[in-house]
Amino acid sequence: MIRAYLKERRSWIALFVCQQMLILLIAYVDAAIPLTPILYVVFLSMLVFSVFLIVRYPKETKFYRALEGWEGSLELTGMGEPESPFERIIEHKIIHQTERLQQIISQNQLTLEHEKDELLSWIHEVKTPLTAMHLMIERLEDKSLKAQLTYEWLRIHLLLDQQLHQKRISFIENDLYIEQIDLKSLVFKEIKALQSWCIQKGIGFDILLEQMEVLSDAKWLAFIIRQLLTNAIKYSDASDIIIHSYEQGDRIQLEVQDFGRGIDPKDIPRIFEKGFTSTTQHSDHTSTGMGLYLAKKAAQSLLIHIDVHSKPNTGTTFTLIFPKRNDFVSMLSM
Repeated sequence: MIRAYLKERRSWIALFVCQQMLILLIAYVDAAIPLTPILYVVFLSMLVFSVFLIVRYPKETKFYRALEGWEGSLELTGMGEPESPFERIIEHKIIHQTERLQQIISQNQLTLEHEKDELLSWIHEVKTPLTAMHLMIERLEDKSLKAQLTYEWLRIHLLLDQQLHQKRISFIENDLYIEQIDLKSLVFKEIKALQSWCIQKGIGFDILLEQMEVLSDAKWLAFIIRQLLTNAIKYSDASDIIIHSYEQGDRIQLEVQDFGRGIDPKDIPRIFEKGFTSTTQHSDHTSTGMGLYLAKKAAQSLLIHIDVHSKPNTGTTFTLIFPKRNDFVSMLSM
């Protein structure tokens, strides 16, 4: 700040120095003027001017030092009080611009909330004809056509479900209800919903649930498991998917293991990033890169850690590591 202060006052400093040099030059040229007293006067003037700069430095830079330390947020409390007319102009402009930005932010938030509500309403409305369509598909006698239509219906249903949870996840904390959940019924319910897809791809399930209950939110846990199952089914063919629950180190763990194409090692750190699909499988246009991202966000709110191990052309294992009961008690007491 000292360098900036001197740079700001360099024209005044240069003017003062030039004046003193001019006085010395006149005293040197004019023999009638004694040089020694003039040197003494110039020295005193330089000393007084230096003291003046030192004294004025804290006062003149107080507002700007506060402005430099200001975080630049829309809160004006840490900006500092102006003292000079120019500082008041700066403060007025900043306040005016901040108020304008606050109004724009409020308007944008209202617009986003309105659009989100409209989209959620639309998703719920679309579910009605989808349900009717599913009932009509069930009445078909042509098994081949029925299987194809059921698969396409399921794709639409899963995409709508993903979109619905994507909009809800921003306020997931208000939507949580922690309770004891029967893992068996939840897992079987999700498998049953994906049954037609599994039959079409020749996929079976090997289920071993040593731990039957977990403490979590049923709706969001079902969504996480659904994303893991759809990923396992999508990237597997004519193989089994192993679902195994057990307790390790006072924590319940649930594994979903497939024997599909696997994940490239360099992709594993990025699979939970929003919109990330793959760096190797560029031909896969059906992937949105949102499923695992949303599953990770939901898991974080439920204090669930998701671990992943994979080998290309061998398979992938996703592990849900549930929190201890005390962790939930701490979260709910906050």
